[in-house]
Amino acid sequence: VQLQASGGGLVQAGGSLRLSCAASGRTFDIATMAWFRQAPGKEREFVAAISRSGDSTTYLDSVKGRFTVSRDNAKSTAYLQMNSLKPEDTAVYYCAAGGLTWHRVLVTTRGPYMYWGQGTQVTVSS
Repeated sequence: VQLQASGGGLVQAGGSLRLSCAASGRTFDIATMAWFRQAPGKEREFVAAISRSGDSTTYLDSVKGRFTVSRDNAKSTAYLQMNSLKPEDTAVYYCAAGGLTWHRVLVTTRGPYMYWGQGTQVTVSS
């Protein structure tokens, strides 16, 4: 499975961006998809995850109400709609995918994800 992330860029605080993560290859192996981010000098952190059906989602507390994760299984693509962006959202955003069935706690950790995209830079100016 290969993951291709896109949609990052430079935006002013309060603005919006929509990230996409397109999967190719053995996409039937994919169950849970997720987004992580890594700011300079910081550990990579969980942002959002979505189950295979799309019925279950979970978010980092600081992005709840601002970010929305979704997926289109027909296109093997996951999305992260980011609204009301803040300078502290500045980071490289990575999409991830794995065969893990939904577990609200485990999907927020890096271990279950076998596949990772290359990352897309999001910069929010104040």
